Amino acid sequence: MEGSNKRKREDMDQENGVDFSLLEAVERSEGTVQVMDIRALKKMVLAFERRLRDNLEARMKYVDHPDKFADSELELHEELVRLKALAGAPELYPELVHLNTIPSIVGLLTHENTDIAVDVVGLVQDLTDEDVVEDSDEGAQVLVDALVENNALELLVQNLARLDEGDPDESAAVYSTLATIENMIEVRPAVSESVCEKTKLLRWLLTRIKPREFDSNKQYATEILVILLQSSAANQRRLGQMNGVDTVLQAVALYKSRDPKSGDEEEMVENLFDCLCSLVMPVENKERFVKAEGVELMIIIMKQKKSAYGSAMRALDFAMTKFPPACERFVDVLGLKTLFAAFMDSSE
Repeated sequence: MEGSNKRKREDMDQENGVDFSLLEAVERSEGTVQVMDIRALKKMVLAFERRLRDNLEARMKYVDHPDKFADSELELHEELVRLKALAGAPELYPELVHLNTIPSIVGLLTHENTDIAVDVVGLVQDLTDEDVVEDSDEGAQVLVDALVENNALELLVQNLARLDEGDPDESAAVYSTLATIENMIEVRPAVSESVCEKTKLLRWLLTRIKPREFDSNKQYATEILVILLQSSAANQRRLGQMNGVDTVLQAVALYKSRDPKSGDEEEMVENLFDCLCSLVMPVENKERFVKAEGVELMIIIMKQKKSAYGSAMRALDFAMTKFPPACERFVDVLGLKTLFAAFMDSSE
C-alpha cells in the first residue's frame, strides 16, 4: 500500500512538472544542513583545536613511526576542510579571531606534512575570496588584520619556496597562495607594501618569471607583480634594487620576434609591459633601463612589428618622460626613424 501511494505521488509530481527525485534528495538532506552561527562556529573551532592537539601529540610520541600518526593527520585534514564552511558566514570572522583560532591555523603553514600546509592555503584563500568578503567588509578587515599580525604573509611566502610545482597539487597550492595574497591586498591595500617589506615575495616572483616556458603560475606571478608595483613607489624602488629592471626586460625579450601562442600568454606579456611601465617611474630605475639597453630592446620589438610593438612604444614613453638621457639614447640609436615608420604604417 505504501509503495502504491509513493508511485501515485511520483505520477502527480511528474504531471505537475516537479522533479520528485530532487525533492526527495532535499528532504533527505534537510537534517544534515548546518546553520552557521556562533554556536556552530565554536563547535567547529573546538573540533579543529582537538584534532590539532591530537596530531601534535601523536607526532611527538611517534617521531620515527609516521604510520602511527597518519590517522590523526587525516582527521586534521578533514577539520580544515570543514572550516571552509565559514566562508558562508563572513560576519562571524570577528568571532573567529576572538576565539584565538587564527594563530593555530596560520601555524600549520609550517607543518611537516606539505599536504596540511596546502589545506591551510586553500582555507585562507576561501575565507578571503573577493565574492565572500564583499558581503562583510568589517569582518574581512578584522580577519586580514589578524592574519597579518600572526605572520601569515611571511609563512605563506616561505611555504612557496618549499612547494614542488612538478606536483599538480602543490602547483595548484602555488596558485592559491598568490590568490590569497591578492585577496588580502584587496581587503587591506597596505598589505601590498608590507608583504614586500616583510617577505621575499618580490625575489620569488622575479625568479618565477625567468623560465622561458609559459604556464598559469608564471602568468599569475606577473599579475601579482603588476598589483605590487602599480601604486607603490617603494615597491618600484625595491624591485629596481633587486635587478628587477633587467629581469623584466629579459622576460619581455622572449617576445621580440614572436607572438604569444594563446590568449593567456598574450595577457602575461601585457602584464610584463605593465610591470615595466610602473618599474621605470622612479628616476633611478629609468637609469637602470637605459643602462640595460632597454631603449634598444623596445626599438627592436617595434621593428619586428609583432603584437607587442604597441606595448614597447608605451614602455618607451614611460622611460623617457622627464628623463633626457633616455630621450638622447632614443635619438642616438635612430629610434625616431622606427617611430615614424610605425606611425606611417598605422595611418595607411
